[in-house]
Amino acid sequence: MSIADHIETIESAYEYLLAYAAQGKQTDVTADGRPSEARQTIQGLYDALSGLQSLLRDADYSFAQVICDDAHRASAALELVLTQVDISSELVDNLNASIHLRAVLTDLFLLDEVTVDDG
Repeated sequence: MSIADHIETIESAYEYLLAYAAQGKQTDVTADGRPSEARQTIQGLYDALSGLQSLLRDADYSFAQVICDDAHRASAALELVLTQVDISSELVDNLNASIHLRAVLTDLFLLDEVTVDDG
């Protein structure tokens, strides 16, 4: 995946999580025991942040390290949420409000507006 693909995945996941937070759910556990859409979205967000860090690790512009640092911190918050048995709307609302997740999103809004080399 390219940097742009990772950014799109991350932004889409955040939009989904904003909607999930407003639903007032106490749990994400499904009746059939399969991972919920919320859990899958959070896992996809985590994976996209990891992939983005891999792409940016050797980038030749200093802002890439800022993004990697913020992505690492946001990933730690996502990891914490993913370890929970229940992912409630309130938990996701607090995740959405996390300064770490917001920092990486703001970084990506800026990165998305500039031209960078995916190589």
